[in-house]
Amino acid sequence: MAMREFLVSLHMNKILVTGGCGYIGAHTIADLIENGFEVISADNNSRSNENILEAVEKITGKSVKNYKVDLCIYDDTVAIFQENPDITGIIHFAAYKSVGESVKNPLLYFENNLNSLINILKCADEFGIPNFVFSSSCTVYGNPDIIPVTEESPMKAAESAYGATKQMGEQIVRETVNSSQNPAHKAPAVVKNIQAILLRYFNPVGAHPSALMGELPLGKPENLVPAITQTAIGKIPMMQVWGTDYDTRDGSCLRDYIHVCDIAHAHTLALNYLLQHKNESNCEIFNLGTGNGYTVLEIIKEFENASGVKLNYQLGPRRSGDVIAIYANNDKAKKLLGWQPKYSLQQMMATAWKWELKLKEDEKIFNSSNADLN
Repeated sequence: MAMREFLVSLHMNKILVTGGCGYIGAHTIADLIENGFEVISADNNSRSNENILEAVEKITGKSVKNYKVDLCIYDDTVAIFQENPDITGIIHFAAYKSVGESVKNPLLYFENNLNSLINILKCADEFGIPNFVFSSSCTVYGNPDIIPVTEESPMKAAESAYGATKQMGEQIVRETVNSSQNPAHKAPAVVKNIQAILLRYFNPVGAHPSALMGELPLGKPENLVPAITQTAIGKIPMMQVWGTDYDTRDGSCLRDYIHVCDIAHAHTLALNYLLQHKNESNCEIFNLGTGNGYTVLEIIKEFENASGVKLNYQLGPRRSGDVIAIYANNDKAKKLLGWQPKYSLQQMMATAWKWELKLKEDEKIFNSSNADLN
């Protein structure tokens, strides 16, 4: 297919993004729209804010409909597909994602993350939707013996219930995809096989360069960068560094941090990869990381350099569920998806700080408006 014909065909593809009001989901919706896709969202907003889709509209000029649906309820989930019979692809983000919370309340994570995935896959199978992208995680590798990890690196025991749901989720997708290759169990009109991509991403950070959307944790943040920015802005009096005796350069955990917009664009490329039938198997895996590992203390230093703000933090004990050190080999995504991370670590920190400053300014305007009303 000629490039012009392919670009025109994208306008005929409606994509369902589950968890579309979340941090990565909203950035991915914006990237999909900017690349010619029509998008709808499904998000019950139990841990997200539907207003983020207003930011998506400001960025793209397109409004996005959100179905406020609990995907763990099958009848409500299937209604989305009944109303949108022209869905041609699904990107499944919807899941709880706090490692610490999953250690404390594992059943909540198994129930929510797996039931929602199962219902979405049932609908994909029933309605013959051929393109499926699953939001996986580097947590599937556990504590790896060798880094960087490749897609062929063995899965070790998950360090948290969250990581376990991603390991199980990948297996559920693989088994479903394999069963869909035999259409005998389907209605005669529904014979399309499901093709899937599992995207294992590392540590998404940063915010949209417009500062119109970014990471907005509910309650006290457990992820590193929002904890840093909220400490720097004064929302948190002091930040805790969990663990200083790990076998790393400075004793703190080492991770592969990647900008959320780079992660978002990889989902667009993954869909294009499936739509152009470039996949060699019915379920393929890609690591999404920069290929560089940084410790927690190095990230703090980089933020201080990017923002000019000295961070108030203290060193503390290890935290349950944390992997010691991991970063990606991303050669496969570069070669097959044509994906290339664009944002430097300094830009990751700078956009995250710009977003935090924007939140403070918005709060100041809101408080001023309320004072005028009173």
